[in-house]
Amino acid sequence: MITYSSSIPQVALIKPQLFEDSRGFFLESYQFAKFVQAGILTQFVQDNHSGSKRGVLRGLHYQIHQPQGKLVRAIAGEIYDVAVDLRRSSPTFGKWVGHHLSAENRLQIWIPPGFAHGFYVISEWAEVLYKTTDYYAPQFERTLLWNDPAVGIDWPLPPDQHPILSAKDAQGVALSEAEVFD
Repeated sequence: MITYSSSIPQVALIKPQLFEDSRGFFLESYQFAKFVQAGILTQFVQDNHSGSKRGVLRGLHYQIHQPQGKLVRAIAGEIYDVAVDLRRSSPTFGKWVGHHLSAENRLQIWIPPGFAHGFYVISEWAEVLYKTTDYYAPQFERTLLWNDPAVGIDWPLPPDQHPILSAKDAQGVALSEAEVFD
């Protein structure tokens, strides 16, 4: 497993070691000891799996109580995955980082608690698997506005196209009005 730091040091891009031969491939997507060696000391309690068509934007979600760290990967298609730092005491508060995750590149991203998370589907279809460090608690879920100019995420949207959003995601709040972490 190789970890690459991003422009926000706590968010890690992970490339699992890949073994390929004439039969196909094998990779270890998670091993506790290797994550501890990489400085990711966490326990996962839930796995989630979503499927989305091209143009869907999911997020930017976070839980103000029971915050979730997430280990995210695309197992089919390609997404642009984004994390926004919502820790007020952090030097990177309000900053974002984004990476292309795909079934082809097999990259994963570790997003620690205290961040909003979302992704945009680039391929015709994408399936995303992610592990979380706490249980889903809808009463604590919040949504940051996907296109808040104060955050300035550079989503890879085609010119003159708007993403497909859920009603909840379309009503996300601006960073200036959002509940954030200390």
